[in-house]
Amino acid sequence: MRIGPAYRRCGCLLAASVLLSPAALQAQSVGGTQQPVVAPSTLAAAMAQYRRALAEYTKAQQSYAAAASAYWGAIADKRRLRAGKRANNEPILLDDYVLAQPPVYAGPLKPRDPSQPEEAPEREAYVPVVADFLAAARQEFKFTPRLPRSEGEFKRAYAETASAAGLSKDQIVRVYAFEATGNGDYDVQAGLEYNKSGRAITTALGYNQLLATNTVEIIAEKGQLFVNSLAAKAAPPPDAGKQPLAARIAIVRRMVEFARSVADDWNAHQLLANTAKGLGIHALNLDLDVGPLLQTQKLLDSVVFARRKGFARPLSAAELEMMNLTGDGNGLDMIMLPAAWRDSVPTANFFQRSGYRNNPVAQRNNVVGKLIAATDAQMDQEAKKPGARELAAALR
Repeated sequence: MRIGPAYRRCGCLLAASVLLSPAALQAQSVGGTQQPVVAPSTLAAAMAQYRRALAEYTKAQQSYAAAASAYWGAIADKRRLRAGKRANNEPILLDDYVLAQPPVYAGPLKPRDPSQPEEAPEREAYVPVVADFLAAARQEFKFTPRLPRSEGEFKRAYAETASAAGLSKDQIVRVYAFEATGNGDYDVQAGLEYNKSGRAITTALGYNQLLATNTVEIIAEKGQLFVNSLAAKAAPPPDAGKQPLAARIAIVRRMVEFARSVADDWNAHQLLANTAKGLGIHALNLDLDVGPLLQTQKLLDSVVFARRKGFARPLSAAELEMMNLTGDGNGLDMIMLPAAWRDSVPTANFFQRSGYRNNPVAQRNNVVGKLIAATDAQMDQEAKKPGARELAAALR
């Protein structure tokens, strides 16, 4: 899912008309910069207008903040209620969900203080890209991924790995189509799908768009399985060509050790993912031997979670994507909704406040039925593209 700004209706920002005398049209140098001279009487009028606008803005913000706090508090309370009921095998009722949509701020924008210089727009934070992941891997672990000779080679390796893990062809192809636009290469990154010279919006990477935090977490929890897989490929009979693989096994072990240096907790893994070593670990997604394992494991963990929680039937690709989108617990809560409720329960019930604010797709498709239908429709469209067809062919 792509992120974007929350919806907001902007009010009018009051502006003062400034009539300057000839002397005031001159500029004086202050601290090496040119500052306009503002007549004191004009500034006083502008400040009075600013204070009135600021009072209106503050009142609107306080009203919105109170409503939003109450709403998201109710979301959290009802989520805990449902978890308790499930733990006690009690039935979940429609009233156990918040059925109203989140409040939307509809007041004025914050006015600008005319006595202060206009602030420059904030620069967007830099998001590391593939070149940074590779550089960090070399610097921190002396590691260079074994890159595929072609996109088809990586797709075949991924298809073999995902199929062997028990994922269905429908799940594999349609989730790839949705996450990687139906035509993404193994190194596709969020924000750079159509223009690799553009700006990345997150570290989400690969066929299933793993964030750097996802990678660190999976390596911490399942890294030994990947080490075992690599060791099997390097097993006797002796082969000189396998020596580099043996060396990479030692490096992956060091990565696992680093990922396990903190508690098995998302926030702790996120801190590691933002370090140079964490970015270096993220480069494993580009490796022909490890990358397919990582990309598969993200989906497999969701499938196993659903089975463990008693969800017996196979997950559709769209249902699997709901777990990928909102986290396994929230996603399973969503897809376990009776069909008759799906057009009544807002998607906000399955997000944290910040996650919902940054997800315009969930806001636009603001009930569960609409979100699942929109996901299925996009999968239908993207699965027709060459990349998705090539992956499908590799699964035959």
